[in-house]
Amino acid sequence: MDTTNILIQILEENKTATLTLNRPAVLNALSYDFLSEIAAGLESLDKNDLVNCIILTGSDKAFAAGADISALVDQGAIGIWKMDMYSLWQRIKQIKKPIVAAVSGFALGGGCELAMSCDLIIASDNAKFGQPEIKLGIMPGAGGTQRLPRLVGKHKAMEMILTGDFISAEEAYRLGMINKVVPDGMLKYESENMAATIAAQSTVAVQMAKESVLRSFSMPMDEGLLFERRNYMTCFDTEEQKEKMRKFLKR
Repeated sequence: MDTTNILIQILEENKTATLTLNRPAVLNALSYDFLSEIAAGLESLDKNDLVNCIILTGSDKAFAAGADISALVDQGAIGIWKMDMYSLWQRIKQIKKPIVAAVSGFALGGGCELAMSCDLIIASDNAKFGQPEIKLGIMPGAGGTQRLPRLVGKHKAMEMILTGDFISAEEAYRLGMINKVVPDGMLKYESENMAATIAAQSTVAVQMAKESVLRSFSMPMDEGLLFERRNYMTCFDTEEQKEKMRKFLKR
């Protein structure tokens, strides 16, 4: 599946796919139509039985440098409401398969929020993360005020959101915001290796585990433990569970 704004490549031998954001002229700025394409692309891969793990990446200069300001500058509150970007973010949130963000260059505003919406983040050493919306007279509106504090803590999130300052990949790693920092030339290799490792695991177990971790952010502990237990038991109805356990016992 290739379109003007996204490129999709499937590696059947690894059961992985890469969705590349492809609006280089505007540093992958996220317009409504572009985000709609991204959501649709991810949904198509979510339904594809040849794919167990998805890589989401951009260009060397930018993963995504924020919202498309030209589409927002003259909007009022009702116009933003009618645009309903929120529904597109919800579609991305509902992807069942793990998504690895491979980030090079700028991941700012909506781009930072898109990266944080993924399940793992690997960044090249030239990556910059930030929520600079405050410098445009607005604030994050696609999860930045909710996800960032959970990743870096209240005070650092406040600093980033209220000043609009960027942080480097190294600082993002130290804060626990991302999984790994790699040399720029190694980003593709490292993200594909991570995705292939995940894709080699039980499809059901991986998706059940992802769902359980995500639910931990919106459930009290007792409810989360019950949800986890149900997903755990479901894994025992798969052939992959039987095969992997029998193989383990033969060692």
